[in-house]
Amino acid sequence: MNRAILTLNAGSSSIKFGLYHAADDPVEEARGQVDGIGPEAALVLSDDGGRTRTAVDAPDHGAALAAIIAALRPRLAGDEIAGVGHRVVHGGPYLDGPRHIDDDLITYLDTLSPLAPLHQPHNLAGIAAARRAFPGAPQIACFDTAFHRGHPWVNDTFALPRRFHDDGVRRYGFHGLSYDYITSLLRHDFNNISQGNVIIAHLGNGSSLCATRDGVSIDSTMGFSALDGMPMGTRSGQLDPGVMLYLMQSGMAAEALTTLLYKESGLKGLSGISHDMRTLRPRRTRARHRPWPITPPACRARSARWRPRSADWTGWFLPAGSARTPRPCGPWRLKSSGFWV
Repeated sequence: MNRAILTLNAGSSSIKFGLYHAADDPVEEARGQVDGIGPEAALVLSDDGGRTRTAVDAPDHGAALAAIIAALRPRLAGDEIAGVGHRVVHGGPYLDGPRHIDDDLITYLDTLSPLAPLHQPHNLAGIAAARRAFPGAPQIACFDTAFHRGHPWVNDTFALPRRFHDDGVRRYGFHGLSYDYITSLLRHDFNNISQGNVIIAHLGNGSSLCATRDGVSIDSTMGFSALDGMPMGTRSGQLDPGVMLYLMQSGMAAEALTTLLYKESGLKGLSGISHDMRTLRPRRTRARHRPWPITPPACRARSARWRPRSADWTGWFLPAGSARTPRPCGPWRLKSSGFWV
């Protein structure tokens, strides 16, 4: 009997998946996602036969995973699921690599949900569904924060009393699995560049920049939470803490602030319409619906703090969710006043 590995990335309204033949160098057999979990769910499947999109009954993550298993069953052809790998956004300050999932780990990861409310609860829902579906298969969690655990202390510390750092109020950094993948490709295809100072941009509905030296993360624009750094699809990005104090003093409760900063800001807040560039671009002739010019200055401002550490960086661009190979965006000269991708 052949053995297969299933990888899952469970989000708020989707589960992305990949099926691999288990080997020293795993071979991808199929990939896709259940999109729009709820009344309009659809399963997208890509394999050697092409790409298909099918409506499915998936009101929740458990039903979405059942739809994925049903779609993959003909491709498994009796293969055993040898293990399931999960993307988990937040691993906290100490988890610096993959971990075998057990009840104690799930309890700990749930305590981190307030730090990543758009992601962590849905990651855990995907884990719960997979544990029910494959009770005998090892389940492994891989963390976005783990790639950044080698940061110098000074880069992860806020100018607050030390007790807050000791209690976990520190910069964590996110999108680490994306950065880890890109640095592995850079080492393989552009080793001379990967051994230097590189800035990687993860651009999508969630966006960040990461500075690496010799393939190791030394800093990231995302900090304590996935709110920090660049303006994003619905998230504000870096914000003067005084703004939040003012809004609280004006009567805005913590729950309303959370909704504002995580779901109503960024491109959606600036445009007043949508976070989706496919919706906004056709309106580009109307000045009040032009939020996207904020992105290049935001990239420049966030990366400028790394300027004193090196006179010359080379930047790489990774389109989130679509690129399978890094695309060089040309020399990224931070000593120059220009910025381009």
